[in-house]
Amino acid sequence: MTRSLRVGVAQIDTTIGDFAGNAAKILAAGRRAEAAHADVVLFPELAVCGYPPRDLLERRAFVAASEAAAKRIARQSGSALWLYGSVARNSAKAGRALFNVAVAARGGRVVATYRKRLLPTYDVFDEGRYFEPGTKPLVLRVGGARLGVTICEDIWNDKTFWKLRRYAADPVSDLRPLKLDLHVNISASPWELGKARLRERFMSRIARSSRTPLVSCNLVGGNDSLVFDGGSLAFDARGRLVGRGRSFAEDFWTVDLPGGGAALTEREPDARRVRQALVLALSDYAGKCSFRSAVLGLSGGIDSAVTAAIAVEALGADRVVGVAMPGPYSSPGSVTDARELARRLKMRLLEIPIGPVLDAYRAILAAALGPVERTKTEENLQARIRGALLMALSNKEGHLLLSTGNKSEIAVGYCTLYGDMAGGYALLSDVPKTLVYAVAADINRASEIIPASSITKPPSAELAPNQKDSDSLPLYDVLDPLIAGLVDRSLPVDAAARRAGVPADVAREIAGRIDRNEYKRRQMPPGPKITGKAFGEGRRYPIAQKFGG
Repeated sequence: MTRSLRVGVAQIDTTIGDFAGNAAKILAAGRRAEAAHADVVLFPELAVCGYPPRDLLERRAFVAASEAAAKRIARQSGSALWLYGSVARNSAKAGRALFNVAVAARGGRVVATYRKRLLPTYDVFDEGRYFEPGTKPLVLRVGGARLGVTICEDIWNDKTFWKLRRYAADPVSDLRPLKLDLHVNISASPWELGKARLRERFMSRIARSSRTPLVSCNLVGGNDSLVFDGGSLAFDARGRLVGRGRSFAEDFWTVDLPGGGAALTEREPDARRVRQALVLALSDYAGKCSFRSAVLGLSGGIDSAVTAAIAVEALGADRVVGVAMPGPYSSPGSVTDARELARRLKMRLLEIPIGPVLDAYRAILAAALGPVERTKTEENLQARIRGALLMALSNKEGHLLLSTGNKSEIAVGYCTLYGDMAGGYALLSDVPKTLVYAVAADINRASEIIPASSITKPPSAELAPNQKDSDSLPLYDVLDPLIAGLVDRSLPVDAAARRAGVPADVAREIAGRIDRNEYKRRQMPPGPKITGKAFGEGRRYPIAQKFGG
C-alpha cells in the first residue's frame, strides 16, 4: 500500500422498504465521511432496502425502487468510495431472479458491484429463497491500494477457523492470492448472546492469517424478531482489534489503515447487553410499526416488572400503561408490588378487578359444563379475561399490547392461548426465566426500580390457591439448562439430561411438553431473538408429528 487509507464506518438503523429514509441516512453519513477525508465509507448489507426484506423481494415494484434508490445515492457520491448494500436483478435466463450486492460508487456514478457468494439458509435466514449466489471476487482500487469486498456470510466459512463448514466455496480463501491491501465487509449479522465475541475471534483470525487489515460494517436496529447490534469492527494485518463501533446504537467512526486505530467501546456484561437488545428491539418495533404507546398487565411478578421497565426505557414513561387485574387468588402483595413499580417508573396504572367477570363466566358456563371452580378451565378463564381486557384497551387507545411470558414458560406450554399469550409483541419470549432475573438485577444495579419482593417471592401465576410455578415445573435453574439442550442445541433427550444434570425421566417429560405445545407457540406474537435458537421463524417444527427421540 503506497499510503494509509482512512475508512469510514457508518452503521445505520434501516427500515425495510423506507427507501427515502434509508437513502437519507446513507447520504448524510457519506457526506460526513467526505468531510472527514475518508477514502472509503462502508454501510450495512442491503442498507438501501432494509434487511431482511423477505417476500417483498417478490414484488417487482420493491426491487425497482431499491435499484432506483441505489442509483440516486451513487449520483451524490464524491471523492470517497461509497460501498452500500442493495439488490440487483439477474438478467440470466436461469437461477434466482436477484443478487444481493454491494454497490461501489464514486464521483457520482456506480463503478462496480459485488454479488454476495454465500447465501445463508439456516436458522432465521432464507436468502437462498430469493438470491442467486455470485461466483467471483471483486477487487477495487483506491489511491493505489487494492480492496477486496465481501458481504456478511462470505466471511463465515473461512477454513482456517471453522472445523465444520456449511459451504464448499470459501470467498476468504479466494481473496488471499489477490495481494490485497484492505479487506472490507458489509454485513447484516443479527445479534444473539455470545455472537459478538465469536465475530471478533474469527475476524481477527482472517486478518491475521491473510496478513490483510479487515474492516466490517454491521447493521444496527430491530426488525421484527431480529435485533442487529452494530458493533462494527476493524483489525490490522496482525489481527489486532483497532476499532469497534457502539453496540445497539447508530454510530459513525473512522480508522486509518494500516497501523492506525480508533476508539474502542467497552464490552458490557451479558445481562446489560440483553437489556440493551430488548430496549432497541421494542423501540424500533413500535416506531417502525407506528405504535406510539404500549400497554401490559402488571401482576406484581418479575416478568411483567422487567417488561414494564424495558418498555419505559424504550418508549418513555408517558407512553406506557400498566394494568393490574387482581383476581380471586391474587395475593395482596402482588397488587402492592404493581402499584409500587408503576410509581417508581412514573407510568400510568389502571386497576381492573376481574372477579365480577369471572363470576359471570362461571354462571354462563354452569349449564353446559357444570361448576368450573378450582379447575384448569377456571385458571385459563382468568388469563383469558385479562387478555380480553388488555386487548380492549389496545383497541380503544391504539396501544401496542406487550405479552410478558418468558422462554421457559413458553417452551413447556405454561401459558394460556388467548390469555397471557395475547398481544402484539412478546418481549421476553426468547429470554429464559433465569436470565430474566439477571436482567432485573441489571435494572436495579444503581437503585431499586423493581421491588425486591417481586424478585424474591416464589414465581406464581396466582390462578389457584397458594399456587407456585414449582408445583407444575422443575425449578428454573434446573429447567433452563434442559431447555437449552433440547431447544437451542437440539440434543437427544438423554444427552440433554446429562448436560443439564437431571434424571432422564424428567428430561423426557419436559421434551414431551415442548413437543406438545408447538401449536401454542405457532400462535404467539413475534418477539426478539436473544438466544441461539428462538421459537418462531428460526425453529421450524411441525405441529402434527409423532417423533419422540
